Amino acid sequence: MGVKIIGYGFYVPNNVITNHDMEKWMDTSEEWIVERTGIKERHFVTVGEEGTSDLAVKAAKKALEKANISASDLDMIIAATLSPDYEIPGIGVLIQSKLEGCSLIPAYDIRQQCSGFVYGLELAATFIKSGKYKNVLLVGAEIQSVGLNISTNGRDLAVLFGDGAGAFVLTNSQDDSDIIDSVLHSEGQYYKALWKEYPSIYVRDRIRQEDIVFGRHYPAMNGRFVFKHASTRMPEVVMELLNKTGIDLEDIAQIIPHQANLRITNMIANRLGLSSDKIFSNIEKYGNTTAASIPIAFCEALEEKRFKRGDYIITVSFGSGFTWGANLIKF
Repeated sequence: MGVKIIGYGFYVPNNVITNHDMEKWMDTSEEWIVERTGIKERHFVTVGEEGTSDLAVKAAKKALEKANISASDLDMIIAATLSPDYEIPGIGVLIQSKLEGCSLIPAYDIRQQCSGFVYGLELAATFIKSGKYKNVLLVGAEIQSVGLNISTNGRDLAVLFGDGAGAFVLTNSQDDSDIIDSVLHSEGQYYKALWKEYPSIYVRDRIRQEDIVFGRHYPAMNGRFVFKHASTRMPEVVMELLNKTGIDLEDIAQIIPHQANLRITNMIANRLGLSSDKIFSNIEKYGNTTAASIPIAFCEALEEKRFKRGDYIITVSFGSGFTWGANLIKF
């Protein structure tokens, strides 16, 4: 049984936050942000008006329209996010309830952060290839803006992230498969290099006043350490996937990496010996949208005719955990 990508779409909130907006809130500058990240703007939700599941549903509806099927045709939902609407429940069931006509199908939530979509793509493909499900909706959605320390103290992370969602609709096929193979990894010993310490089950009520005072409820990152691992692991896993499948790097029309930092993307290109037209970047417009970054980039790369039907594409990501992986797609 093969797997075809028959629908795709993305959505970002209308509220555009430029680097000049960031200058009003913290000690930073347009030049400082662009030099270190490549980001010029990002999209934030208006607090209280949209939840992560709402972004996901808007992306899903575009993907369903492209696939020319309705929500009632779906057999399963996989939702990748680190920022659900609520701690309980996850967003998978909220997506199911908000998609009009969607039946009482299983809804998975997965938590691989920036690697969520590459993990989810293998999970969806595996279910379809097994014959258990026919039509699967895979969504990556994030609202990071409401959980950032948007101040000078938190600027190293605050300037990086944006909100958005992207979705694929996948189905079974008797013909050649779009999803050729995947390679996934994790290295949990480094989980504290990129994490949010609180809320946590290690204290009563999950958080204390002192944790809030010291900002432990905000995400924290060892930037240099994460950069080193991301810029090593992503090209490494691309080559592992190519060696596994017997495909030459020269045959890949486009590599679509997780949009974490333009310097990381450039480092991947350098280590693989690729020109800039072979590896896609749109981080300047959206920032790091975590689990949503790959489907958003996929849609835009396709719109820009960076690849076409029949081409080989690789999606690759690295995220907290640490988790990382790559998918080989023959679109």
